[in-house]
Amino acid sequence: MKTSNALLLILVLLYINASTEWPTHTVCKEDNLEIYYKSCDPQQDFALSIDQCSDIATHTFNIRAAMVLRHSIKELYVKLDMIISGKTVLTYSEMLCGPGHSQLIFCGKKKGEHLYYEGPVTLGIKEIPQGDYTLSAKLTNQDHVTVACADFTVKNYSDY
Repeated sequence: MKTSNALLLILVLLYINASTEWPTHTVCKEDNLEIYYKSCDPQQDFALSIDQCSDIATHTFNIRAAMVLRHSIKELYVKLDMIISGKTVLTYSEMLCGPGHSQLIFCGKKKGEHLYYEGPVTLGIKEIPQGDYTLSAKLTNQDHVTVACADFTVKNYSDY
């Protein structure tokens, strides 16, 4: 029995190493709004879900997110790029964690710790831009190492 479990584990690890990219995950899909994401970190995927697409337009909505940290977070920076037809049209960056600047509950977490958050998120935007576009999100730590990154595909045909 132990041999078959070990063989199965080896096959799974070989498959993961042979894969060149992570699968595309559905965040939400409703009548006029679809959001998908794919991890752009070749070594790590993560989990993210929301209750309903329509909740995003209400400014505050509930999410569930989880991952295991491959790098410690003393400082954490986010960079977002909005990409339309292959061209970056908007860039935003901000420090999320740092000395005297801790906006997130997982600031100060160490490598190997499991991150799990379930609760409200506020985007700080009045509406989700209409159209088809990609939001590229990258989180880096104090050593400029990628903590997490993903490309979000947004398809919004809602009339506000």
